[in-house]
Amino acid sequence: MREKIANEMIGKVGPRRVKRLMKKMGMSVQEVPDVQEVTIRSKEKEIVITGPLVTEMRMGKGERSFQVTGGEIAEKELEGAISKEDAQLVAQQANVSLEEAIDALRRTEGDLARAIILLKSKKT
Repeated sequence: MREKIANEMIGKVGPRRVKRLMKKMGMSVQEVPDVQEVTIRSKEKEIVITGPLVTEMRMGKGERSFQVTGGEIAEKELEGAISKEDAQLVAQQANVSLEEAIDALRRTEGDLARAIILLKSKKT
């Protein structure tokens, strides 16, 4: 019931009123012009978004938040990234924890056989 009332109230608030309320709360929203590409990089992969619409929201205390919408998305595994499947296989074959398997794979630059041999040789 509360959600329905809140949705009705939001629907009745016009864009000008929303802007005024946001300004009162120390917030501003604006489009970041001429964005050509956004890259998100983690330890394991890179996501590249070409031609997105990017919106920046500034909040009190210097906080900023970005929203990336649309565009063409391309993902790729990074060199040296250890896949979950490889780590699970090594852990199972060498009878060790997933963390130990990941460490061995990093030491052997992703070579599954060498990682298994390394871990098995430690046990004996």
